Amino acid sequence: MKLTIPDYIQAIEPYVPGKPIEALEREYGIQNSVKLASNENPLGPSPMALAAIRNGLTRLHRYPDGAGHLLTHKLAEACGVAPENVVIGNGSDDIIALLVRALVRPGDQVVVPQPSFLMYTITASAAGAVVESVPLKSMVMDLDAMVGRVTADTRLVFICNPNNPTGTVVTQKAFDRFMARLPDGVVVVVDEAYIEFARNADCLKTGRPSDVDRPVVTLRTFSKAYGLAGLRVGYGIMPAMLAEVLHRIRQPFNVNALAQAAAVAALDDRAFLHRTLDLVHRGLDALYAGLEGLGLTYFKSEANFFLIDVGQPADIVFENMLRQGVIVRSMRAYGFPDYIRINVGLENENRRFLEALETVLAK
Repeated sequence: MKLTIPDYIQAIEPYVPGKPIEALEREYGIQNSVKLASNENPLGPSPMALAAIRNGLTRLHRYPDGAGHLLTHKLAEACGVAPENVVIGNGSDDIIALLVRALVRPGDQVVVPQPSFLMYTITASAAGAVVESVPLKSMVMDLDAMVGRVTADTRLVFICNPNNPTGTVVTQKAFDRFMARLPDGVVVVVDEAYIEFARNADCLKTGRPSDVDRPVVTLRTFSKAYGLAGLRVGYGIMPAMLAEVLHRIRQPFNVNALAQAAAVAALDDRAFLHRTLDLVHRGLDALYAGLEGLGLTYFKSEANFFLIDVGQPADIVFENMLRQGVIVRSMRAYGFPDYIRINVGLENENRRFLEALETVLAK
């Protein structure tokens, strides 16, 4: 079959997700493995979300609410904005794709931090955009350098806060300085997928009522702190005029009925959210201590994951950890060939990781 594919599509390096536990166990002949590779919630979903899913099973013959009325209004209330400022999506990736589709034409520029979430670059490249990648400075997004790369052709600037994969954050002061220099006509997308985990009091947090009067889009997700990664629910908070544009082009049923019901219930399950945050924060501190005992360099994080310098090719460590039944993420694709990234697991999973890593490095 002969196909004509644009060069800018051919040049895209595909996103490589982590393999499912079941596939890895079959491939490596292991059992009862521990997965710490995808920044997921080790507690599972919110119990209230599970109850909402069960209640919705008998109505699966009906289409979802195409407007996401209940979830949209719930999110608007929680954020102190109007429902007209909220757009829900099939994960926050969906909102990223909608923004690029609405605002970016071939040849336009999109500014991204490097390294960061790979879907910014992939989605912009798929639209034929020129992606301007700005290196981090001491593992932190360099907003001064990023705004310095903005040109008359720039349509979007992506900021990941906390940043994936480094777990570092930008401050409100740095962001205000950045916004003061930003030309008209450029939309800033602040991806706050991990914002619930941040402990730094100076960490930037957007999505407030004052932000919807500026060209700022805040992205959030139910995949991390709320434990609903398998349902794919995300949302954006943005100026109403931009939300109206996105509603014109989004799929009418982009968030399925069970996902909507689960997300609404999860927002009410404050006890589960607090339990998640407590588990992650205690787990981070325990893992840091364990790695110090092994003499390894790690990078403190404001998310539920962090980077570790293993001092040798990360792909080899990844493979050897798999044989110990522990799944981690090599950071070679992010430009850190000797680093792995792990997320916090349950207490026994964290211990097993440290034991497996000690064994692997000793070999």
